[in-house]
Amino acid sequence: MVIAQTNPPNLVPDVTKTHLTPDEYRAIEETAEERHEYCNGEMITMSGGSPAHSRIAVDITTFLNVALRDTNFQTYNGDLRIWIPSFNHGTYPDVLVIDGEPEFNGDRTDEILNPLLIVEVLSPSTEGYDRGEKFRKYRSLASFCEYLLVSQTEPYIEQYHNSNRDSKERWEWQVYDRIEQSILLHSLNVELPMSEIYRRIKF
Repeated sequence: MVIAQTNPPNLVPDVTKTHLTPDEYRAIEETAEERHEYCNGEMITMSGGSPAHSRIAVDITTFLNVALRDTNFQTYNGDLRIWIPSFNHGTYPDVLVIDGEPEFNGDRTDEILNPLLIVEVLSPSTEGYDRGEKFRKYRSLASFCEYLLVSQTEPYIEQYHNSNRDSKERWEWQVYDRIEQSILLHSLNVELPMSEIYRRIKF
């Protein structure tokens, strides 16, 4: 849903200044009609999502919000920005869950530093980025330990989970490709049925 790993022709910054400070980016983003990623000085317009993309993200958010309402976990949609200090990068995931209270980036209340679970609904133009560079950057966050990559064109989900937060090098990978399956979210101890993710999606 965001930028690709290299500069794609259909995603161009909508600002003329090509090197912005984080504070310049934030000032523009507060009043912008479109959302943008910030990538080490570059402000990049996020591509629009399809109806299926939006529906899947909403259904995952809704299911997790209900399932976790009596726990210490909190679910957020794609309006909350994650800040990745090691890469000077700000991005909007489709769904994220934190454990306890959000850890904000300084005095910002729109940027958090402590996602536990991140979900990205894949799009053709950004799939490589979500799997590669973006995942690498997310892994620099100490709290982050579970990642879901969700296809919008077929019942297919890839799950990455790190059971040892002291080591960012060992991630377990599992594929779910049958609608009757449920995904055990290790970080939340919750099962997420594939049928709930794709409830109203026609392939």
